[in-house]
Amino acid sequence: MTAALYRFFAIAPRGLEALVADEIKALGATDLKTESGGVAFTGPLAVGYAANLHSRLASRILWQLSRAPYATEDDLYAAAHALRWEEHVGPHQTLRLDINALRSPLRSLEFALLRIKDAIVDRLREKTGSRPDIDRVRPGVRVFAFLDATHVTLYLDLSGEALFKRGWRRDRGEAPLKENLAAGLLQLAGWTPTQALMDPFCGSGTILIEAALMAINRAPGLDRPFGLQRMKSYDKTLWTRLHEQALAAIRPDAEVLLAGSDISTRVIDTARENARRAGVGSLLDDTRLLFTARDAREAEPLGLAPPFERGVMISNPPYGEQSNPKSASVPGLMRDVGDRLKQAFSGWQVWLLTSDRDLPRQLRLSESRKTVLYNGALECRFFRFDLVSGQYRPRAAPPPAR
Repeated sequence: MTAALYRFFAIAPRGLEALVADEIKALGATDLKTESGGVAFTGPLAVGYAANLHSRLASRILWQLSRAPYATEDDLYAAAHALRWEEHVGPHQTLRLDINALRSPLRSLEFALLRIKDAIVDRLREKTGSRPDIDRVRPGVRVFAFLDATHVTLYLDLSGEALFKRGWRRDRGEAPLKENLAAGLLQLAGWTPTQALMDPFCGSGTILIEAALMAINRAPGLDRPFGLQRMKSYDKTLWTRLHEQALAAIRPDAEVLLAGSDISTRVIDTARENARRAGVGSLLDDTRLLFTARDAREAEPLGLAPPFERGVMISNPPYGEQSNPKSASVPGLMRDVGDRLKQAFSGWQVWLLTSDRDLPRQLRLSESRKTVLYNGALECRFFRFDLVSGQYRPRAAPPPAR
């Protein structure tokens, strides 16, 4: 029997939509449509479930229930009331509703959301005799509505917590990089486990932990719950099969060489703890993953030997002024880091994410590529620098004082 096909939408970080589409397609999705902010796709329920379990890049996976024309708020009520919410929302479950719009003719999105909420609540009360409560913090089921100029699309949220929340992080550090953005940096840089990888501003270890998970083929969603599991329509047999397949696919003996450093010993301790909680502690134990307390201005390249014949650096250095008032300014720090890169990392490829467009000038390096990305709401550039062997000469020492 052919499985029923459904329409889904993967919300994606801006700048990573094409990579999310590739990722979802590899899971068996068809009829993909990439747009700003996400990817629409078709597949059986198993593909929607698998996207939650395996996507390293998406922010959230939504299950489309309907798309209907509208002109007034009453049309929104009718479209929502027609859906069989009783198949998904159990008795005594709580709800959360969110709405977004693009070129909607309606004057108040708050009133539009209220009409959709009324329709869902009325339908459930009519069919089950129970009226669900609204809970914006820890809802049992979450509903998304999207209004364009002529149509309303209604979704169930299969993810629950955002997908970048892998379930292993305790201490987010001072300026955390979201896990799905870290995975996006790795993929944009074309990193593979055959390349030695360094991060001299590793913080709590996000980039390297994501690389480690990729290297051993550990699904990012193995250790966390999902919204789909709280739905009345939850297919536990299907989810258990997908989860067991993901566990069987892990390659704990994968060859990989990862090294991170940070000036703070406390932060390095946190990175090691995070790695163990993420399920890559075995890489720490046999030195395939190293975390060291070290100033980035004194970074040492990894010794490369087969199968690692190329070195790549991917990092998210500090933006603006560092929090420690006794430390050098960030421009001064990056000037010294640039000198160190030219001195010790000849032949390496370096990728740095920053909101500071002056970073190449501070490093005194010319970028070979830059990609616009967003770290949350902050517009950033992901710069690539190619440190060609023999290209750089040591900076002349200053003349003696007279």
